[in-house]
Amino acid sequence: MVHRILIVTAVAAEADSVSAGLAAVATPAPEHVPLPGGLALRRHADGDRTRVDVLVGGVGPASVAAATGTALAYASLTSGEHDADRGERPHDPPYDLVVSAGIAGGFQPAAPLGSLVVSSAIVAADLGAETPDGYLAVEQLGFGRSVHPVSGALTGRIAAALTAGGVPCAVAPVLTVSTVTGSARRAAELAERHPGAAAEAMEGFGVAEAAAAYGVPVVELRAVSNAVGPRDRAAWRIGDALDALRRGVPLLGRTVFVEAPCT
Repeated sequence: MVHRILIVTAVAAEADSVSAGLAAVATPAPEHVPLPGGLALRRHADGDRTRVDVLVGGVGPASVAAATGTALAYASLTSGEHDADRGERPHDPPYDLVVSAGIAGGFQPAAPLGSLVVSSAIVAADLGAETPDGYLAVEQLGFGRSVHPVSGALTGRIAAALTAGGVPCAVAPVLTVSTVTGSARRAAELAERHPGAAAEAMEGFGVAEAAAAYGVPVVELRAVSNAVGPRDRAAWRIGDALDALRRGVPLLGRTVFVEAPCT
């Protein structure tokens, strides 16, 4: 049986790190698969065990939701062209797992620079309304959702694989924001509103919404490049974060990605 994974990043540098990590466990070189709308998949295959598609989906929840939806729709429409000898299944969801991956800001001290965060929940941190009495999440307004919980069985397997490989990680909520935090006041507001959150990024909730529409499990994997708080570019460690992502992905490619995801 072929297990099919879709990994979605915001920008090419993140996808490059993911692909570099996959190169350690997947051969031959990735195949370029064009998608509608000028998008493209980097398709990594590991014999008859795993197929991992990497997609650069764009920055922000709207852009990445549209891109992820395109990839999922394309996979669904072309699933009838399956090869039974490889174990691909025409009537199942288009992928077994969708992963939103990339770099992020980390809430200190929960997520040190250069560590990874595995999402226990994917949270739209500012999807709601401001009121005189404070912030109301969209659920409190009586419509929509702002949280995608992630299976504890899945996050446990991911965390165990990373830890066994010597890559530090935390399992905690990851926030999706449309405006990156740049002040101590805003960082404190988010931490109070979302206790236990370990990271913030800009794409996870968009990826999760698209995955949920197709009934595919989703998880977010973030490498911490900077502290959530006052904007200090001199303190950013983007290279270290991309390296952590590159080192973490093959650990999952040898373990989590070759088994059916826990939902």
